[in-house]
Amino acid sequence: MKIYIKDNFISDNSQECENGCLFLLCDTNAKFKDDALAHGAKLISVSQAMELLGIDKNIKLIGITGTNGKTTTAALMAHMLNSLGHKCALCGTRGAFINGERIDEKSLTTTFILKTLSYLQIATQKACKYFVMEVSSHAIAQNRIEGLKFDLKVFTNISQDHLDYHKTLEEYAKVKSSFFSDDSLKLINIDDKFIKFNAKNAYTYSLVKAGNFSPIAYGLKGGIDAILRTPFGEINITSPLQGEFNLANILAALGGVLLLEGKNLQEGKNLQKLSEILENFEGVEGRVEVVCNDPLVIVDFAHTPDGMAKVLNALRHQDLVVVFGAGGDRDKGKRPLMGQCAQRYARVCIVTSDNPRSEEPETIISEICAGMKMDENVITEANRREAIKLGLENLRSGEALVILGKGDEDYQEIKGVKHHFSDKEVVREILSGK
Repeated sequence: MKIYIKDNFISDNSQECENGCLFLLCDTNAKFKDDALAHGAKLISVSQAMELLGIDKNIKLIGITGTNGKTTTAALMAHMLNSLGHKCALCGTRGAFINGERIDEKSLTTTFILKTLSYLQIATQKACKYFVMEVSSHAIAQNRIEGLKFDLKVFTNISQDHLDYHKTLEEYAKVKSSFFSDDSLKLINIDDKFIKFNAKNAYTYSLVKAGNFSPIAYGLKGGIDAILRTPFGEINITSPLQGEFNLANILAALGGVLLLEGKNLQEGKNLQKLSEILENFEGVEGRVEVVCNDPLVIVDFAHTPDGMAKVLNALRHQDLVVVFGAGGDRDKGKRPLMGQCAQRYARVCIVTSDNPRSEEPETIISEICAGMKMDENVITEANRREAIKLGLENLRSGEALVILGKGDEDYQEIKGVKHHFSDKEVVREILSGK
């Protein structure tokens, strides 16, 4: 990409370079250095690029990583900071936003560094105090966060995912843990058994252990009600979010905001204001999102065994019909585990296609079903639209249809082509008789 400055531009793509332009040299493009020089480019570092772009060095950068919960935790933190009167930028799986307004569409969870710098430039122009970003394991391994100084790092959890890239769960955990090896301010979920971190400047949160941020008591019926213990005092909260996993996300987001703003809130005796802010946060699109209430249909982005278990366990008070698949060209080891998980919670499982990419949907489906006891309550249907239709047809009175894997995605990737497809749109079309 290019970012224009006065009568010149910065690029991270050597093929875009021309005589006199500036080539941002970083770990992800270092092998194209000679090509950029051959095109007449001048090499600059990330810090030089930040200076040329006029990026405010005082913007507080918050990085959130983990297998599940990054998006909700990041969105909730940004919502809370905005609601406290601070201008805040947010980037991650859903795209990029400044003070709640979209500035870029979805792409990678963590973009390449020049794209991130373009967001920081806009955040500077909008006078943002905070910049919240999701940090993926791929971005950590490839150093797409090169040159960024984080004022707070937050860890949510680790479960099986991305083993097509990292090969083993141990390597995946090692990469995640490396993000927390420095002396920066950290907030760590100590309920996770895989994470390793530098204890200096580290705070913890937990649902079951004595973390710095933890519940004294809580209820999950119809939402979340809890009394939370924090280093700044107890806080009573009420949230419309569903499930224990969202209580963990709340602890992460609330804990992060308190570490950054707690003293100011404490001095102004405004701690309980955070409770009012939480009560007004209705969640993130595509994350345990209710599409309709009669019948009850819920969509969610969960695409790992652990992510599925958290969502389905949160809805365990209802009988469930579950539609799900697994992405192609990704970790194949999780497929039978996803099948096992769905069958554990659902009355009827409908196994379908997700984003098959270059693989055959039927092959992916068979690998999911290898982990399941095949009986009349397991249905396979490669066509995702037809699978959703079958899900609706199999619902009994009072049951919920849960459609997993894509959340708010509006495409299905097949053989290198992204076709428009939205689970929510399909549900509404079928129910309206179209």
